Amino acid sequence: MIANDFIYCKPENRIEAIKAYKTLSKEKKVFYYGGGSEIITMARAGSRMPDAVIDLKGIKECNQLELTDENLVIGGAVSLNAIEESGLFPLLGTTGSRIADHTNQCRITLGGNISGTIIYKETVLPLLLTDARIILYGPRGFRRITFKNAFDQEIKLRNGEFIYQIKIKKEMLSLPFTHVKKTAIEKIDYPLVTVCSITYENRLRFAISGLCPFPFRSLEIEKILNNEQLSLEEKLKKTHGILPESPITDYEGTGEYRLFVFDNIIKSILERRNDEVL
Repeated sequence: MIANDFIYCKPENRIEAIKAYKTLSKEKKVFYYGGGSEIITMARAGSRMPDAVIDLKGIKECNQLELTDENLVIGGAVSLNAIEESGLFPLLGTTGSRIADHTNQCRITLGGNISGTIIYKETVLPLLLTDARIILYGPRGFRRITFKNAFDQEIKLRNGEFIYQIKIKKEMLSLPFTHVKKTAIEKIDYPLVTVCSITYENRLRFAISGLCPFPFRSLEIEKILNNEQLSLEEKLKKTHGILPESPITDYEGTGEYRLFVFDNIIKSILERRNDEVL
């Protein structure tokens, strides 16, 4: 529970949500609320204390989880557990199933994980790999853009915007994939390194969390790792030189150790890929 008093709103549609935001944000710190796990945790620690929360779970479209003729549609308020149990997007389901224990997976929403303050945001990885599109809604109406343009180290939300829906093309859902997450101690923990990889048009795509201070996908790194003219050692060395930032060091592990773990994951993926080709 959150110890201080705050205003709680649960609008029934997007129009009501924005109306509530406009009214409350004039004098109060307003948070949008999906599962609420991070808001509650941060409020208990005293680092993020809302004056008002707007619960998005009452908005039908934010709870949508549906496969149409062309796309998988996932509302921002859909839980990680619901995504996994649906079996509609195996890579995203697998990724979400390693983020927390089952109880928290039932609370953590896709939108909450993407827009939260915790740096790992592992659900971002499958979305970067599969050319997902994101639908945002705010005081200025809808904004429909590619996920890669909306996410640069963090989700780029305008004032009052929230994650309405994510759309992934049907053809991307069943691509061959690899998900590897290495943690310091427990199976369910923050990652030392998480790597998601898919094979698309006979090339490997990679997205990484835990290595740097934010999740990322690098086309330059992919170009190197798909270069058959380079040895494995050359690929890894070149990759080290173009990381978006230096590997992080914290209580989970040093940057040097994280890079060692990353190298081993990439080696295993590339070696398996070579075996499949042979």
